[in-house]
Amino acid sequence: MIGKKSALLKKMKKQRYLLLMVIPGMIWLLVFCYFPMWGCQIAFQNYRITDAIGSSEFVGLKWFIRFFQDNNFWTVMKNTLGISFLKLAFGFTLPIVFALLLNEIRNVKFKRVVQTISYLPHFLSWVILGGIMITWLSDTGLLNDVFLALGLIDERTAFLAKPQYFWAISVISEVWKELGWGAIIYLAAIAGIDPTQYEAAEIDGANRFQKLWNITLPEISSTIAILFILQVGNIMGSNFDQIFVLNNALNDPASNVIDMFVYKQGITRANYSYATAIGLFRSVISLLLLVIANKVTEKLEGDALF
Repeated sequence: MIGKKSALLKKMKKQRYLLLMVIPGMIWLLVFCYFPMWGCQIAFQNYRITDAIGSSEFVGLKWFIRFFQDNNFWTVMKNTLGISFLKLAFGFTLPIVFALLLNEIRNVKFKRVVQTISYLPHFLSWVILGGIMITWLSDTGLLNDVFLALGLIDERTAFLAKPQYFWAISVISEVWKELGWGAIIYLAAIAGIDPTQYEAAEIDGANRFQKLWNITLPEISSTIAILFILQVGNIMGSNFDQIFVLNNALNDPASNVIDMFVYKQGITRANYSYATAIGLFRSVISLLLLVIANKVTEKLEGDALF
């Protein structure tokens, strides 16, 4: 035991500079993720802003029951799950396909140009990108000009004023913003594959598709599994920044997701206990989904996050 402790201390001393680089991240995690969890108790209290946390009247599950009985409950859950599952279906799979296609490009300069252009939108905040989307999707915007020129529509439409278009707008804009950035980790995993496997496959007469299917995909399956687990854990979240920027009174029936509902209750209406209860419910469901996805992936692939 003493020998193991000594070896650990020796290793920590050797890697002291790397450990120092971790400290700012740990401080950020503690301050913004762990310390605020103390405030979760107000979900079970009748909290007022003048009260100290923990000193308010205990009301049990009152706020959770109120949320389940709220007229907006099913609308909020439908919008949250609908948008999140569509983002999981397209936002998770398309970066994999894009990375595989990029890997097949033999012209290095062209490949670099395509990759650079594809991940540039990632560095734009949703405030900026949302402003661009609002301008493009207005009845006098670029999208209307293009669709009219192509004969796809007969009259100008304010797309963000139509609830039936919001889910598609949310998913497409998310994919556009994160496609290139999401492909980077898969390209890194592909770069780590032993090239002798491809050489052996070529000798055996395998074509590009066969090498992709039998070598590339199996070799990056562990990376796909881990990222899938993380993505499933975020199903109860629908990217608040994006929804907040694109939301308006006209598309609210389709854009009122759980994060927006929490914002409206907690910030605009000062129902702090109610908003905390909804946020806690969301977090618990997300944790359960994460654990289930982890177990299922472990059974199917043998790889798991924990």
